[in-house]
Amino acid sequence: MFEASEVKRLIEQGLPCELVVIEGEDGVHFRGIVVSAAFEGKMKVRQHQAVYATLGRLMGNEIHALQLQTFTPAQWEEGRGELGM
Repeated sequence: MFEASEVKRLIEQGLPCELVVIEGEDGVHFRGIVVSAAFEGKMKVRQHQAVYATLGRLMGNEIHALQLQTFTPAQWEEGRGELGM
C-alpha cells in the first residue's frame, strides 16, 4: 500500500508541475489535482496519460485507481475558485 505523499512525490519527480494535490485514505485508491504547463495543447486523456506514466507499473497494480483533475496553469487560475481552492 502507498501513502498519498509517495504518489505525489512520484508525480512531481516525473513531470514538471506547478501544483500536485493527492488524497487517499486506503493506500490503493487516490484522487488528485495536477497543474502543469506540460499539459498545454493536450487533450485531457493525454494529460492523464502523462500523469499515469510517472507512476509506471504501479498503476493498476499497487495503485488500483487514481481519479484525476488536470489543468494547465491558465485553466487552474480560471477554475480553482469553483473547486474552493
